[in-house]
Parts: sequence; structure tokens; C-alpha cells
Amino acid sequence: MNTLLKNHFKLHFVVLLYGFTAILGKLITLPAPEMVWYRMFIAFVVLGGFIHFKKIPLNIGYKPIVKMMGVGFVVAFHWITFFHAVKISNVSVTLGCMASTTLFTSFLEPIFFRKKIKWLEVFIGLLIISGLYLIFQFELDFWMGIITALVSAFLAGLFTVLNKFFIEDHHPVTISFFEMLSGFLGITLFLTFSGTFNLGLMVPTKTDVLFIVILGVVCTAYAFVVAVDVMKVLSAYTVVLAINMEPVYGILLAWAIFGQSEFMSGGFYLGTIIILAAVFLHPVLLRAGKKSSEIHR
Repeated sequence: MNTLLKNHFKLHFVVLLYGFTAILGKLITLPAPEMVWYRMFIAFVVLGGFIHFKKIPLNIGYKPIVKMMGVGFVVAFHWITFFHAVKISNVSVTLGCMASTTLFTSFLEPIFFRKKIKWLEVFIGLLIISGLYLIFQFELDFWMGIITALVSAFLAGLFTVLNKFFIEDHHPVTISFFEMLSGFLGITLFLTFSGTFNLGLMVPTKTDVLFIVILGVVCTAYAFVVAVDVMKVLSAYTVVLAINMEPVYGILLAWAIFGQSEFMSGGFYLGTIIILAAVFLHPVLLRAGKKSSEIHR
């Protein structure tokens, strides 16, 4: 198997793991904050071991660390709302709404980087909104899950944009290490002040322990390191297109594992297809526009 094909397989395996994250969120019996608390602690420890093994520098200055740790709080809240949405609705609804992350990113990026809003992104945004409208119309029983998933999608777009301030100057694993640490500390403070520790932290079952380890080690730390590694061979465009397959893989896995509880109305699938089509269309049209401008120079 040649290097290019091998890296394509590795990338799609990582995207499959991203989709499997929602499945684990449904299977683990712990409340969302406690689940994310365990996840971020495990990911922090594993990434710390990887950094030590690879001798990746952590001494990057006080200000960048503080900023990264601030983003870590956003990551933690994103994961909490994501898993909570899975628990109060289902995997399909949550992943269908999470596809709207592109919409939020397209509006947040111009705000933070003081860029003009592009008409292409407005058009893509309108397509995504029409897809979300259809989901709301046909799945009103899950309205709380839909709103929670949309909050999670907004937070995913927010931390993606904020991470762009660091990515040029710092190693991606270093960024993730400090974000996992701060997310863990932030949830620890939340659980402390909410009285969860006083009442007694919910003890995971043996099955929960297995799923949490898979979530923290395989679906978080391992998936992140591999995703960074494949970018040495594959273009950012290829990676973005593949990651857009996460809702598809996740929904298919949910059908296979949970069966009837994941079967939705025709309107839901039509709305999800419109959102996914818009998400895939965005980089394709963007690339076509760049090629056209280069030809006419």
C-alpha cells in the first residue's frame, strides 16, 4: 500500500472514531459533565506522555498558555453540551445538528480576524439554516436536544476559530495538551462548587470504565495525534472534506448499534442531507473560485 493511500485510510479511520464518540456518549451511563471530566483527564495524561516521548517543548511562554487554557474551557463546555444532547435526544439528531458547525465558523472567523463576510459563505449558511428548519419541523419531540446540539456546534466553531491564533506558532499537540488540562481543571471547579464531589462523584461501572478509556485514549488522544500526522502528506482541503463525513459515519453506526431508536422521519434525513451537501459544497466552491481567480490573473 502506497503512502498516500495509507494516509487516506488513517484519516477516514480517525473520522470514524470521531463519529463513534457520540455512540460512546450514549453508552456511558455517567452524566455529561462527569464523562467529560474523565475524558479530558485521560487525554491530558496520554498527550503528556506523548509530549515527553517526542520531546515536544512545553515552555512556550505565560501568555500563550493562559490563552490556550481559556480555549480549553470552551472545548470542555462544547463536549458537555454535545454529550448532553446525545443523552436527551439521540445520536442522529445530535450529529445532524453538529454539521452546522461550518455555519457558525463562517460567521465567527470574520469577527475575530476582521475579514469581510463572503457571499459564498452567506449562501452556504442559508442552505444550512434551511436544513435545520426541516429538522426542527419534523423532530419537535427532540427540540431540547436540537437546541443543545446547536449550542455545542456554535462552541465547536468558536474554539476552532480561536485555535487559529495559536496554530502557526505552536505545536498542535502542545495546544491540545494545555486545553485538555484547563478543561479538566474547569470541570473540577464546576463539580466542586455544584456540590457533586460532596454528594459523591458517580462511580463508573466496569463497562463505563472501558468506554471512558476508549473515549479518552483512542477517540481523543490517539485520533488527534493521527489527524495531525496525516496532514504531513494530505492537504488541509482533503482533511476538511473527510472530517465532514463524521455525521454520516456516526449516524450509520447508530443505526447499526441502537436500531429502532435511531430511525427518524423523512424530513429529518432530508434536512441532514441539505446540511451535509452545503458543508461539502463549501470547500469545493471555494477551491473552484481560487482556481478561477488564478487563471484570470
